[in-house]
Amino acid sequence: MNLTWIDWTIVLALLALMLGMVLISKRLVKSVTDFLAAGRTGGRYVISMFQGTAALGAITVVGAFEMNYVAGFNLRWWEMWTAVILVGMSVLGWVVYRFRQTRALTMAQFFEMRYSRKFRIFGGLLAFISGIINLGIFPAVSARFFIYFCGLPDYIYVLGIPVSIFAFVMFVVIFIPIYFIFSGGQIAVMFTDFIQGVFVNIVFVLIVIALMLKVDWTHIGQALTSAPPDASLINPFKSSNVKDFNFWYFFIGMLGLIYTKLSWQGNQAFNVSAKSAHEAKMADVLTNWRLIPQWGLFLVFVPIVTYTVFHHGDFKSIIDSIQPIVSSAGSSMIQSQVRVPLVLTKLLPVGLMGAFAAIMLAAAIACHNSYLHSWGSIFIQDFIMPIRRKPFEPQKHMKYLKLSILGVGIFIFFFSLIFQQSEYIFLFMAITGSIFVGGSGAVIIGGLYWKRGTTAAAWSAMITGSSIAVGGIVIQQIIPDFSINGQMFWGLAMLGSSVVYIMVSMLWKKQSFDMDRMLHRGEYAVEEEIKITRDEPQKGWKVLGMTKEFTRGDKLIYIATYIWTFLWVVVFIIGTIYNLTYEVSDASWMKFWEIYIWVYLFTSIIVIIWFTIGGVINVKEMLSALKTMKRDHSDS
Repeated sequence: MNLTWIDWTIVLALLALMLGMVLISKRLVKSVTDFLAAGRTGGRYVISMFQGTAALGAITVVGAFEMNYVAGFNLRWWEMWTAVILVGMSVLGWVVYRFRQTRALTMAQFFEMRYSRKFRIFGGLLAFISGIINLGIFPAVSARFFIYFCGLPDYIYVLGIPVSIFAFVMFVVIFIPIYFIFSGGQIAVMFTDFIQGVFVNIVFVLIVIALMLKVDWTHIGQALTSAPPDASLINPFKSSNVKDFNFWYFFIGMLGLIYTKLSWQGNQAFNVSAKSAHEAKMADVLTNWRLIPQWGLFLVFVPIVTYTVFHHGDFKSIIDSIQPIVSSAGSSMIQSQVRVPLVLTKLLPVGLMGAFAAIMLAAAIACHNSYLHSWGSIFIQDFIMPIRRKPFEPQKHMKYLKLSILGVGIFIFFFSLIFQQSEYIFLFMAITGSIFVGGSGAVIIGGLYWKRGTTAAAWSAMITGSSIAVGGIVIQQIIPDFSINGQMFWGLAMLGSSVVYIMVSMLWKKQSFDMDRMLHRGEYAVEEEIKITRDEPQKGWKVLGMTKEFTRGDKLIYIATYIWTFLWVVVFIIGTIYNLTYEVSDASWMKFWEIYIWVYLFTSIIVIIWFTIGGVINVKEMLSALKTMKRDHSDS
């Protein structure tokens, strides 16, 4: 066992706090809309934090460890100029604003509004299949982390019968989320994700500080500068030989940010839980800040420290103690997953070990919460109900939703037991997600922004994207070392689907679609939202996303976001020009990354305080609204 009684107490305390929030939410679920979308009561901070928590499961943390151990600091450099794209999408409400205006409860429901019922059924089924296959390795990766980080035995004995600890831990990380969902639906998901979201950022920052005290910057510099030529971990302009996680991985991912906005349905409930289109838009802007402690700091610095431990002679004693465990873990893919957790067991003090185990358990629960809820709901809402055509009675509706969620849990348990992973986590997630998102991006963007987009184009684009993705999965199972990885297949799926959607729409003669009716604009406006939902930005300051519904605080958030983004883009432009003109030493790059870490650490502390206060206020507002609001039981 690597954890002391103090560490286990911290784990149990956080789990008890999350359970308390579930019990509170249980009394608030009074309609199907509450179960599916928390009654549409979410404020900007809780929506932003919940979206981030849903995406930051234990598997995401382990996947980021894998990626940044291979890529070093390089991806952070190329990502600097994507900040312009992220902020631009956020302030203009790209996809988010218009989708919330439709008042659809799921993306496939929007497909029916915009295209046809048959396409909704097809889209819902495709999203469901893509989702459960993608989710299929989550329990295995999560269980593997806890086994190696906590130092758990291979078996435990129940009534004298040996039980695999791997299967037992998988059962726990699936069963607890199912219990939470059954108790309080999306309300429980949002409350528990909020608890995890607050604690995860605090613990991440504390761990970074602890590692700074254990491994000094001199050690880090000496280890990173010893990387092979053209495979630099600190100079992005000398990284052409970095495998998989290189410039092309980043470039495809950057295009995917625009193309797949709201396409991935694992957190679909968050897309419809905001109390207005404006709050959904503000939540999207705040996401640029919420990501700083996680993706900008912790998930970069920790694998860098691990690389240092593995490649610097001063840490030989640590490597000698963990290398036999790494070597016995199984395939190279499994070894890459356990490397960072094992190093952390040697560097983190008592208390922080427990805190990290606690937030990883909370992350696994929160991520499974969101995805189990999403895929189970989508199967009923967007496949069964459209086929049935007749609405369920509320009690039966809730029963079938829960049975569907249970079915997803059973599937992923056995999938994780059987499936043999042959790619890095993020590459597997990219190609399996492409079964749906490869084509859905074109369908969503075309449907929301182009009145000429046709149903035939939607069918063609979706079939094209899924065919490319499925073909890629089959090829990789037959040829494990195939030259095109999962990220590249995703890029091919996006390109092919977009071209097909445009061509079929242009060739297929059809009357223009009534966008005002779908988006509830003009004579179709909804009274309860009209006070806080205006026309989208058009000119002057409005071009920057600030419209009539913006308060002074909203404008300050936007301006601060612009300044933060602009400063890093300037750094990127100047740095790129200078590197293309002059030879920059490794020592200069290391000094730059040292400054980068300190800036992100300081900013992370501000973000934690800011979002915790804003989130607590939003949760109180949600509780008040859910206790007093009148339910429309036909809204299902």
